[in-house]
Parts: sequence; structure tokens; C-alpha cells
Amino acid sequence: MAETNFKLLTCAGILCCLIWNGFAQQGGSDCIKANAKSCGECIQAGPNCGWCKKTDFLQEGEPTSARCDDLAALKSKGCPMEDIENPRGSKQVLENREVTNRKKGAAEKLRPEAITQIQPQKLSLHLRVGEPQTFSLKFKRAEDYPIDLYYLMDLSYSMKDDLENVKSLGTALMLEMEKITSDFRIGFGSFVEKTVMPYISTTPAKLRNPCTGDQNCTSPFSYKNVLSLTSEGNKFNELVGKQHISGNLDSPEGGFDAIMQVAVCGEQIGWRNVTRLLVFSTDAGFHFAGDGKLGGIVLPNDGKCHLENNVYTMSHYYDYPSIAHLVQKLSENNIQTIFAVTEEFQAVYKELKNLIPKSAVGTLSSNSSNVIQLIIDAYNSLSSEVILENTKLPKGVTISYKSFCKNGVNDTQEDGRKCSNISIGDEVRFEINITANECPKKEQNETIKIKPLGFTEEVEINLQFICECQCQSEGEPNSPACHAGNGTFECGACRCNEGRIGRLCECSTDEVNSEDMDAYCRRENSTEICSNNGECICGQCVCKKRENTNEVYSGKYCECDNFNCDRSNGLICGGNGICKCRVCECFPNFTGSACDCSLDTTPCMASNGQICNGRGTCECGTCNCTDPKFQGPTCEMCQTCLGVCAEHKDCVQCRAFEKGEKKETCSQECMHFNMTRVESRDKLPQPGQPDPLSHCKEKDVDDCWFYFTYSVNSNGEANVHVVETPECPSGPDIIPIVAGVVAGIVLIGLALLLIWKLLMIIHDRREFAKFEKEKMNAKWDTGENPIYKSAVTTVVNPKYEGK
Repeated sequence: MAETNFKLLTCAGILCCLIWNGFAQQGGSDCIKANAKSCGECIQAGPNCGWCKKTDFLQEGEPTSARCDDLAALKSKGCPMEDIENPRGSKQVLENREVTNRKKGAAEKLRPEAITQIQPQKLSLHLRVGEPQTFSLKFKRAEDYPIDLYYLMDLSYSMKDDLENVKSLGTALMLEMEKITSDFRIGFGSFVEKTVMPYISTTPAKLRNPCTGDQNCTSPFSYKNVLSLTSEGNKFNELVGKQHISGNLDSPEGGFDAIMQVAVCGEQIGWRNVTRLLVFSTDAGFHFAGDGKLGGIVLPNDGKCHLENNVYTMSHYYDYPSIAHLVQKLSENNIQTIFAVTEEFQAVYKELKNLIPKSAVGTLSSNSSNVIQLIIDAYNSLSSEVILENTKLPKGVTISYKSFCKNGVNDTQEDGRKCSNISIGDEVRFEINITANECPKKEQNETIKIKPLGFTEEVEINLQFICECQCQSEGEPNSPACHAGNGTFECGACRCNEGRIGRLCECSTDEVNSEDMDAYCRRENSTEICSNNGECICGQCVCKKRENTNEVYSGKYCECDNFNCDRSNGLICGGNGICKCRVCECFPNFTGSACDCSLDTTPCMASNGQICNGRGTCECGTCNCTDPKFQGPTCEMCQTCLGVCAEHKDCVQCRAFEKGEKKETCSQECMHFNMTRVESRDKLPQPGQPDPLSHCKEKDVDDCWFYFTYSVNSNGEANVHVVETPECPSGPDIIPIVAGVVAGIVLIGLALLLIWKLLMIIHDRREFAKFEKEKMNAKWDTGENPIYKSAVTTVVNPKYEGK
């Protein structure tokens, strides 16, 4: 059992070593392959790479880059933890106001900028290459949040009947929006088309009145801000009521020009930093970038405000904006768009909605009578979804999102940016992971922002990149340690000045290929430079690296390595030592050239507690039996030896019962053990005691069984416990035996008679059945005497035909 346990422990130890070596190789590989010449280069090689700044850390022949390795590998090579440079990333929350919990109708009325829906507001992240930094972002829809709504309407002739219903929109919408917020403002704008051919007719009469017949229409225009955002619903009704329909020639309208101006002219429109809604109402399609060429307009839209006296004045100069340009400006200004369009153009605007985040499409009735309900439904749809977006990331920086939404709904990747079905007062959380995959060239700090689409609040994140070690700032320029000041001594190594080379910057680049230098790299009586395992640089050997980063050359002439030692069980040094300069340095309790000889005597321990049963020596964890009669792993097997019980049977018999072969010589031959009598077998010692114990059952000279135990204590004393009364077989009982024999004979006789009788009955029945069968087969006629002969003779004429 002891041997089995030892083997299991040995196998487990070897397996652990293999696993550890595998991890060390896997982790250290990237660090070593980076060939880092400085601590800064090292920490950029990977998040698990460290730099040992201990001055005497390197062995002879090892390059400076050997200071960079996996943390565990550096520690195993003898670098103290306090000498390992391993800066870690961190995060710091700079502004962390709690989200607002105000209820609608509360006595206090907060200014919009005092309402907080996102937390935290400002962070600083220190990023090390490859090491992600994670933080949580909380979003909660505030109740009674202010809303600005701007109604942008198509005033082409086809919208004539719609205008009549919109004239009373202000007060009606105010009443409905009071159910959602106590702070609501509304504005109005209109658009038609660019004022150039072929979009409108430029004849003087058509410029005054573009409509046909006796219709009184206003002059065509591109976009007009009729009413900036106001909380006075009656004023909205009054100004909208003065508006008149205009006209144009083609079917698509210039609505994109109007949307661009509404988005970028914040001061003229009067946008606040609150929820911004733009309702775009039309019954036609739209022009977009490139369509301006029809009117000779080729300059791309500049995305700037060009309102003079609330009228867009550059429609004839700049082309229509592209959809992507609109998306950018709407997002920058946190405007959520509601397209209120007729059934005919639903498909077109739904496709447009898919391209514009935080937008909605509603079906407008032919006369805009349902516009209020359309706005309410669209607002509820937009506000029930939060989508996070971030500004442009610096090169090499990646970001990922994980959402924790209502009802335990979690998502990652692109779906991790959003949560749906959010009601007022609901709180959702996002886990944001930011990773730097490389250091910026200028190592400057960067700032990115994350915000929910359609909301003005945002999280500002300052990114600071860890690209150098602390010890680099403590470097000593022109240090005497670097060959009379030819380099900067930093992080335990020399960083050579330009034109210098060598571990201590002791050579100039002109001396590198000198033959005189090569002589210092040869061993005595050898022509090999650096033992063919390295390169001679500045009169010193710099050993080459192997594919397996755990295998290294070392030594003044690169004559040493850590992989050419003796092996056992396929492992270098049997997995029980370290290979140093092609010689195994064994761990404690191991010896031998391959550390394959264990000094542990546990596998040699016999069941009686003696090493090799006292009949051999323990060598390398295996018993070498000195007594030729004994064999086995612990010298306990003896094919020609009597067992313990048989060996002591006669002595126990003579001492306990005064009989047996040794009765006459008992006092001389059988006094080598202590004997104790017990009443019954239950009183005998049981297994579990510390001394080895044998239970025995033997026959004495009277064919009686006697029971005893034999044990040897730690002092070598033998102890025998014997049951004082043998178990003798009792004599035979004659009467039952005779009665049994007689009864057996009688029963056998009766059985034979019954069998004979049964066979006779079966035979008689078969004979009777045979007789009956023959009787039935008789063929003679019993009605005629065969001896009687009649006197009458009858002759028949064969020719007679009966005529």
C-alpha cells in the first residue's frame, strides 16, 4: 500500500511539473520572442511579461532581452519580486453623481442640467497593452424629464389639407405631453425645395405663386424656421395658422436640407440639453447627396448653419446632405427623429429608419388628423430603448459591451450596446471593457466619450497608456556602470548611446567585426567561436536563442545549456531536478546523474514496520534483499518459509496447553514471546493496533482447533494472545446414525417396489391396447359356414341379353 501511494505521489509530481513547464513556456514565449531591449518594450509585449532589474540577474552569455520573461519564470530564475517591474493598469472614477430619483409633480423643479440619468460621468483609465480595464455604467430613465419637440412640415401643395389640422397642434399636443412631462416646449419649421430649376419653376409669375388656377400660394423656399422652441402652445397655433402652402415641380422634396439646418442651428432653434425630438411630416420622398447636380449644384453640403432671418440661404449653393452626413449630425446633437409619412411612402422611410439610429416611423393619415397620437406612440417607442455609442477610438484601442437589462436579459457584442422595453424609473447596467493592443507612437493621453443615443448626457473617459516602467524615469545618463559613461543605466541594464554596443556599451560599432575580438570568444584549444552556440559581439559571447524558449544556452563561451542533461522516464533529470550546464542539480531526497534515485525509504517499508523486513537494504526506493530466501518489493515473500502461524504453532501449544511435539523442551525453545490467555475469540486483539498482527487458527495433537494472535511491538518484543479453551470435535451419536441407516434402507425398498409396480401397470395397459387393436382388424364373415356346399348349380348364358 505504501509503495502504491508513493508511485501515485511521484506521478502526480511529475504531471504537475509538466503542466507548470507547459504554462511557463506558453506564457513566457511571447515575452522572450519580443527580444525586448528595455523595460518599456518588455511590458508592451504582453500583460504577463515582467522585467528583472536585478543587476546580477543575467548569466554569462545571456542577452539583455533575457531580463524580460513571464513573471513565474523570472521568479524561478532567482529574481526577487521587489526587483521585477510589472506595472498594472487601473481605473479611477473622477465624477460619480447618483442618478436622479425625482418623481413627477414633486415640489422641486430641477434644471435640465441638474438631472442625471447616467452614472458615472467621468473616469480615468491607465491602460497596459493587452490588459483590459472594465467598469460598470448605470442608466436610469428619469421621470418628468424635459422634452423639446420641433415639428418640421412639408408645405408643398399636396399637404394643403394637412396644414389645417396642424394649425391647432400646439395646444392639443401640450395637453397630451403634460401626461409625460411638466417641462415641454414646441417649435415649428417648414420646407419645400431648392429654389433653382428643375426643382421649381423660375418664371417670375411662378416664383410669386407656384400654384395653378386661382390658388393663393406663397413663394417657394428651401427651409424656414417659423417658430423657435417655446412653451406657449397658443403662439404655435397663431404662427402656424398664418402659414400658406407653396409648390414645386418634382415629386421628391428637399427635406434633408431642412433636417440638416434644424440639427446644426441649435441657437436659432433653441435646443436645450434635454430630450430632443424632431417630427418630420411629409407625403413625398426626398432628395439626397448627388441630386443637386440636376440644378448645377456640385459643392457637398458643409454641415453648417446658414440661417438668415430664420431662412436657409445657401440651398442654391450646397448640395443635399447624404444620409451618413445626416446620421452624424443628428447623433452629435442628440436629436431623435420621428418620420410621420403617408402609407404610400412607408417602405421608403422604414428603410431610412434602419440607417438612422434612434428614429421611428409613423403612418400619417391623409389629412394629418392622427399626428398627436403618432407623436406620443413614437416617443414612447424611442424612449423605451437605450443604445450606447462611443466616439472614435484611438488606434489600437478596442471596446466591448455587455448589457444587463430588465428581466435578466443579458447580451454581448453589438447587442450588448442596447436595452429595450425600459419604462420610466427602470435602471439598467452595462459592463464596458476597454483594451489597448498597442501603445500610441507619441504616448499622449486620449479622451473618448460614451453616451446613450438621443440623450445629451455622456461619460468622459481619459485614457492614459502605460508604455514605460517606473525604473526608466530613474535612469542614470552617462553612468560609470556603462563603460565610462557610454550609456544610461536604467532598470538594471545599460541602454547604450548611439554608436556604442555591448552589454556594458564597452565597444563601438566599428570594433564589432574585429578578428582580435573573436579571440576572446574561443575556448582554449578550440577553433569554435562561442561553441557554435552564439555570436561574438564586442569580445563577448551572446548566446543564440532556441525555438523552445525554455531551452537556453549560457556560459562565457555558450558552452552550457539546460536541456542536454541525463534523462529518466523521458524527462530531463527525471523531473526531479534542474539541468544546469549539462549537469543535474537534484531536488532534496533525489540523487543520481538523472536524479532518478529516490532517497525516500517509504516504498521499502515492510508491513511489520521494518525497512525491507530487516532482510535487505533500501537503494533508490527499492529493496535489495540480502537473504536469498526472501523476495518481493519489501523482502517479505519467502516461498520455502513457514508462515507466522505454523512457525509458532508448537510453542504456543506447549505453553498454553502443555502438549505437542515441544512439550518436553518447551522451557528451552519457547520462551521468546510473552503469552496472554483470553476467554474467547472476541477477546483477541483486533486489526487496527499500531503493531503488525497475525490471527492464527491451528490444530493440536488431539485434532482440536486453538486460536491465537502473534504480534511484534516497536521494541521487538513478541506478544501472543491465546484462547484458553480449544475447540474440540465431539464423538459421533450412534442411535441417530443407525436409525438413519435403517430408515434409508426401508425407504429405498419402498421406492423400488413402487417403481416396479408402476412399470407393470404401464406394461399391462400397453398389451391390452395391442389386443384390442388386433381384434378390430379381423376380416372373416361370421354369417356363412365355409364347409357347407350347396347342391344347386346356377349356369348363366353369357350371350343372353334379356329379350
